[in-house]
Amino acid sequence: MACSLFSMKPKADSTKSVPNSLPKWLEVVHDRVAEVRFGTVQIVIHEGRVTPVESTPTPRLPLDSSR
Repeated sequence: MACSLFSMKPKADSTKSVPNSLPKWLEVVHDRVAEVRFGTVQIVIHEGRVTPVESTPTPRLPLDSSR
């Protein structure tokens, strides 16, 4: 069964603290997701353990209405 660790909530709701019972790597992922409005969060797993958690924000350029 597939499930989502995080729901798609507005940015204001994503600033809530993560319960202390979660593993540290999951707290890091939660923080990275909360920081990035548009972009990616990549989790790298090596031998069954989460190693780096990388985030890449993607800037959004305003639409040019003159064209």
